[in-house]
Amino acid sequence: MFLNLIIIASVLVVLFTLVMGLIQLASNSEEARIKSNQWMWRRIYAQGGAVVIMLIAVWLKTQSG
Repeated sequence: MFLNLIIIASVLVVLFTLVMGLIQLASNSEEARIKSNQWMWRRIYAQGGAVVIMLIAVWLKTQSG
């Protein structure tokens, strides 16, 4: 149950960073472009973390039988 909550939380973080990046992308100013780029880099890091968390969760679930 705890692993499922961690997986859901990591997916929500990825979704949040994606939405924030898209919101910033909707504006045409230079500052918004820079912020959008920063949010998209955060999304990449969040996706990497989510993949690692999912791999660990799957491994733990297979170990517990």
